[in-house]
Amino acid sequence: MTHTYNITGMTCTGCQAKVQGLLSKIPGVTNVAIDLPQGTADITMAQHIATPTLKDALKDYPKYQLSEAQTHQHTPIFMEEETDNRTWLATYKPILIIFGYVTVITLFTSFSGGTFHWMKAMTVFMSGFFLTFSMFKMLDLQGFADSYSSYDIVAKKFRGWGLIYAFIELFLGLAYAINFEPFITNVITFVVMTVSIIGVLQSVLNKQKIKCACLGTGFNLPMSTVTIIEDGMMILMSAVMLVAML
Repeated sequence: MTHTYNITGMTCTGCQAKVQGLLSKIPGVTNVAIDLPQGTADITMAQHIATPTLKDALKDYPKYQLSEAQTHQHTPIFMEEETDNRTWLATYKPILIIFGYVTVITLFTSFSGGTFHWMKAMTVFMSGFFLTFSMFKMLDLQGFADSYSSYDIVAKKFRGWGLIYAFIELFLGLAYAINFEPFITNVITFVVMTVSIIGVLQSVLNKQKIKCACLGTGFNLPMSTVTIIEDGMMILMSAVMLVAML
């Protein structure tokens, strides 16, 4: 992973070499690329290194001041340390409540004449899922796009995909609610969610402790198998409905 930092006080190539050498000595740093005219440093690290640790490497040379650059780098947004102390229930409480509400609504609306209608149940559930999750993303659309671009395979290359993705979820929620072109709606769901789950799988398998953007930036949720199950359910339901339509 590579992060960009601003470094003030560098006035010549000698300064550049000194700062580069000091930062390169930090355990975990694999490469330091300094842009002297811009006063920036792209630091590649094997694992996340806190900014105070980087600053500490320059403490003997007060004229060099390091700070985080405010750029849209496609790097993971790491979980806050205090989340490690939360219980599983406390961590996933927001998602559990949402799934609980959507499930109850699904059950109440899918019974008719003493019969449970599975197709209707999946349609209602997916409508509630997409509408709810898109709403939370809309609360901080730019923040969601930044977070999403840290792990999604498409958003890493095109940050605007995060903005588009939130509206796709909104469209899918409405489409399922009004039963708009069911075949096309399910195809879009299957494709979009399959692409989305790739980045999730990569993050979980690499054991990266980063924030999941599924509920936008309002909750400090970790990327985990829960996220895989969440996306997998949408893929499975859309696939089942597509097969039923053929």
